[in-house]
Amino acid sequence: MRAYLTRRAVLAAALAAAAPLAGAQPDYPSKPIRLLVGYNAGGGVDALARMLSSRLSTVLGQQVVVENRTGAAGMIAADFVSKSAPDGYTLLMGESGLLVAPYLQSKTSIDPLKALVPVAGTFIAPLMIVANNSVPASNPKELIELLRKNPGRLSYATSGVGTVHHLGFELMKAQTGTFIVHVPYRGASQIAPDVIGGQIPIGVVSAAAGLAQAKSGKLRAVALMNTDKLPGAENVPAMADALPGFNVAPRLMLLAPNGTPAVIVEKLNETVRTLLASADLVQAAALQGAIPAYMPPAQLGPEMQRESAEWGRIIKAQKISAE
Repeated sequence: MRAYLTRRAVLAAALAAAAPLAGAQPDYPSKPIRLLVGYNAGGGVDALARMLSSRLSTVLGQQVVVENRTGAAGMIAADFVSKSAPDGYTLLMGESGLLVAPYLQSKTSIDPLKALVPVAGTFIAPLMIVANNSVPASNPKELIELLRKNPGRLSYATSGVGTVHHLGFELMKAQTGTFIVHVPYRGASQIAPDVIGGQIPIGVVSAAAGLAQAKSGKLRAVALMNTDKLPGAENVPAMADALPGFNVAPRLMLLAPNGTPAVIVEKLNETVRTLLASADLVQAAALQGAIPAYMPPAQLGPEMQRESAEWGRIIKAQKISAE
């Protein structure tokens, strides 16, 4: 009962925050909103989008319906949203992969930084470096030393070329002068089982997936790749312990077509800000291995530019190309 009342209070606060803005656009939203996701249903981005959409539906008084349009590292969904009417009824749950895709895809129909406008930063999804129990490394320092002593003799798996999982590990290699062979998988589902079985010694997976297997003793959680502690993973060291300032994690953000009226962007932004501050959502996000990470449009836009440029530098320095 207390949890129910708490959630009602949070939703009431969100409605109050949105009320002044609603006066400037009294009829928005007057019909259902589509929230596109560029990844498969049931995946991490999809789960977080649905978690947020259900709460947005309650606050806004209209259904916010998640729609999956997969492919091209999220660019198919981004392209569709960018070409939709800029009226606030077609939105995108974007992910850092959008900021990487233009560097690796020979033909992209849009520049996400120009074709879409930031509405709000929503979550970060921490990544974890995991290892087979036979690998003699249990923390970042030991992993780096192992790689330095065995150049080219080990391999690591990620969910694909150009993912943040891949580029984050390549950044670590660049900063430590180490060499390990990258093995791209077609998706993330088989990485942890193969690390457990010894088919590949090291993998980069979502923190939620890695932590579950580490707690059961099936593999070793070597390092979190971001600096913010994830609830339930307080004992997993951060890569920044060995490489000060190292902070890599996929960012999720709510985006809209360029040209969307500022009053609509602001109403959505304020609603998201209030929802992300609720204890209910923080707890639900932790179960998905994510951390609410609100960011207003004025901050998110430059951050997207910075992150995109940083990934571009890593791709060039490490001579990464789509395989």
